[in-house]
Amino acid sequence: MRIAILGAGPAGLYLSYLIKRRAPAADVTVIEQNAADATFGFGVVFSDRALDFLREDDEDTYAAIVPFMESWRDMTLNHPRGRSVIDGVGFAAIERLKLLQLLQARAASVNATTIFGCAVRSLDELSEFDAVVGADGVNSLVRRTYAAELGASVGHLTNRFAWFGTGQVFETLTQTFVETEWGPFNAHHYRYAPDRSTFIVETGADTFAGAGLAQMDAAQSQAFCEQVFAATLDGEPLIANNSIWRQFPLVHNARWSHGKYVLMGDALHTAHFSIGSGTRLALEDAIALDKALAAHPKDIPAAFAAYEAMRRPVLEKLVGGANDSATWYEHFGEHMKLRPADFAMSYITRSGRVDLERLRKLSPEFVGWYEASRT
Repeated sequence: MRIAILGAGPAGLYLSYLIKRRAPAADVTVIEQNAADATFGFGVVFSDRALDFLREDDEDTYAAIVPFMESWRDMTLNHPRGRSVIDGVGFAAIERLKLLQLLQARAASVNATTIFGCAVRSLDELSEFDAVVGADGVNSLVRRTYAAELGASVGHLTNRFAWFGTGQVFETLTQTFVETEWGPFNAHHYRYAPDRSTFIVETGADTFAGAGLAQMDAAQSQAFCEQVFAATLDGEPLIANNSIWRQFPLVHNARWSHGKYVLMGDALHTAHFSIGSGTRLALEDAIALDKALAAHPKDIPAAFAAYEAMRRPVLEKLVGGANDSATWYEHFGEHMKLRPADFAMSYITRSGRVDLERLRKLSPEFVGWYEASRT
């Protein structure tokens, strides 16, 4: 059986490694349109327990990744009228390029074939393969080609965001909310290396228009964001890497496969960056698809059906929480009118997955502070 994997992001690379580790004689080819050292964005963030699944399924890959991660136990909210620290909400982060390099090395260790700088224009070019995996991201060729058969749809949130880096290093994952003459802005920022942090700037459509950001070039836009968050950056500049303003895409597919084609990662689903689960979901997709292929080695449609049956219930729950989080951010300016304590509680419960009693166990210091503020 010959398997082609379109896309050498975390999902595609890890799937190639898993298949070749399990079945060394398998013919697996990863095809990526970009160069091996090309990447967009800066750091990849995980919740503190998000890699536990990897340790259970693949101790070697877990051990390869963890030494390069930055981690912390609390998170911080900077509200215009006060600062809140939420204890027990830990995260870990790694440079996206470093993660890709580590996964490239894992794929090479089992002799998976990876072709970089090769743009597939039509799926007809892959006719000799028995199975084709679309791990080719939000603009997936596989999903676009079979959009009707897959019941595919792509919507967009109304907020705009731009992804920067900075040499300013932050102690925790921090959300900084500021009021300006044009309206509210938010920055999601966290360190992903000892000397680097991710810095995502977000704002609503009305503020975006009022500030004239659509008319600014890249340098003007970067300078504007540096001005808005001057106190947070404390003199450090922002670092750009394709840091254009975007609207977050909401990818959904009613069906996950069609014939010999199947989707995974961002080609299949997106989860808003505010919950730090996109890469985790991609890696978990790879594990589930590999297990399904192992269970049905000679029946591709059966393998794809088993993959969807196994993975869909878990995925829909997580994506649902991500969508609830995204909805909160679509209205973050309204939430900023709350007192800092109420704002923090609104934030931490935004996905509907954490109630007060669970939070009391997870973040006792925060809950104690919150309840004291209400007396």
